[in-house]
Amino acid sequence: MAGIGYWGYSALIAGEADDPEVRAAGQQLDKFLAAWEAGDAGKAGSYTDTPANAESLIKSVMTNLKPSKTEATAKGGKRLTEGDVRIPFTVAMKIPGAGDYTWDSTAKLVKKQGEWQVEFTTPLIHPKMVPGQTLALQSRERAAVLDVNGDALQAPSIVGSVDPKSGKGVSGLEARYDKQLTGGAGGAKSVAIVDRESGLAVKRLSNDKGAEGVPVRTTIDPKIQEAAAEALDGVGKNASLVAVDPSTGHILAAANRPGGMNRALEGRYPPGSTFKVVTAAALLGEGMGPGDTVECPKFAHVNGQRFENQNQFTLPAGSTFRDSFAKSCNTFFVNARSRLQDSSLHDAAQAFGIGGTWDVGVSTYDGSVPVATSDNDKAAATIGQARVQASPLVMASIAATVKEGAFRQPVLVPQAVKKRHEAKTRLDPAVVSGLRTMMRATVTYGAGRALKEVPGEPYAKTGTAEFGNATPPRTHAWMIGYQGEKNLAWSVLVEDGGSGGSDAGPIAARFLKAIG
Repeated sequence: MAGIGYWGYSALIAGEADDPEVRAAGQQLDKFLAAWEAGDAGKAGSYTDTPANAESLIKSVMTNLKPSKTEATAKGGKRLTEGDVRIPFTVAMKIPGAGDYTWDSTAKLVKKQGEWQVEFTTPLIHPKMVPGQTLALQSRERAAVLDVNGDALQAPSIVGSVDPKSGKGVSGLEARYDKQLTGGAGGAKSVAIVDRESGLAVKRLSNDKGAEGVPVRTTIDPKIQEAAAEALDGVGKNASLVAVDPSTGHILAAANRPGGMNRALEGRYPPGSTFKVVTAAALLGEGMGPGDTVECPKFAHVNGQRFENQNQFTLPAGSTFRDSFAKSCNTFFVNARSRLQDSSLHDAAQAFGIGGTWDVGVSTYDGSVPVATSDNDKAAATIGQARVQASPLVMASIAATVKEGAFRQPVLVPQAVKKRHEAKTRLDPAVVSGLRTMMRATVTYGAGRALKEVPGEPYAKTGTAEFGNATPPRTHAWMIGYQGEKNLAWSVLVEDGGSGGSDAGPIAARFLKAIG
């Protein structure tokens, strides 16, 4: 408990400072307030004219509110015509779960048998109380985080959590929009006047000027969110699935297994071969066509560094750019770097929104594709390695950009978004057409064949991204894509999960089949 702000004689009303009776009365009030600050109800009551009643009410107030800090400060005083003294004072409390609460009251001191005493009444403790009442904490209803239909959102890693003691949001949207959800109350509880016998609230005091909490409405589609969460059931690794509407950028689902960190939106990973969508866009922009004949050898060498395809596969002579994309030939893309400038991938990524700061309404990682600093750096970047980083949301947005033909920044809480990021460049229609052709081929005869029998005409790109220093390298499994027959783009990531086609692919298939 804090020390009392003692009654200063200089604060007395003019003409009263030299009155010895006012000074003596003020000293008695000092003792009462100091005992109240210290939480010693019995001692505080001893300075009043009805000790038992004062002790009972002060003890009730302090027990109910459990303030972590109390300061009681007298402000001045004057003698009444009948000889009594009136002294105003202020009580300020810091109350866990309710925040700061301050109120003013006035003490009347009376002289009995030659000694000054604080005249105890219920309004002395709080001027808005009447006998039979006390102060207590009242639970303040917290507004909800809602899905697109206006129902409570069932997505723990998005919604986040609330500290049960303080009532404050500590993670996710509960933390980011804590003020909105509580109406700016500063806590989940408020100080209220309650009936001492029934315990029923009579009047809320603290935060009574604050508005009621306002729900946070998101773009999450509950059906798609449920399908995403169920698609991850049984996955033994950390995994995420994101779905967006390509036409609006609205995030329709963001599921994580296990919960906790929202890896779907905030995770930073090498995207591996899913990034070949961006590399392919750069190559198409340089004049290549999907039907151009290219080579896919077993190895590609760059200044002593060897690159290879998964299981060291090769493609036969006469294979095309589309074949190398569909079957994810690393060596072709590495060798094709000679067609690109050091800044080509960085520049191409800008058309997909990478390189800017996204205003989504929630914390996100928005990707990074640096300008290459060496030939080896550029070679690795062509296949989504080196310093290329992305979140599952970024990769879903890349697929959505191909579907829509232009970047639409993802959004989760539309009302909170002030300015969406606009791509600095726009994909040429011929580039978009080429990417669509190759992403469909990935499903019909390439590494994305896990989706071949899935309805909705899926387009996809697989990815197996190396990370760490183990030998052989450990890999994240990726698959991204979109549906040709509806506005839906998506991204699946399985951390340390193996192969994109064989490990991420079945998860994507389960998800797409569930939504129909």
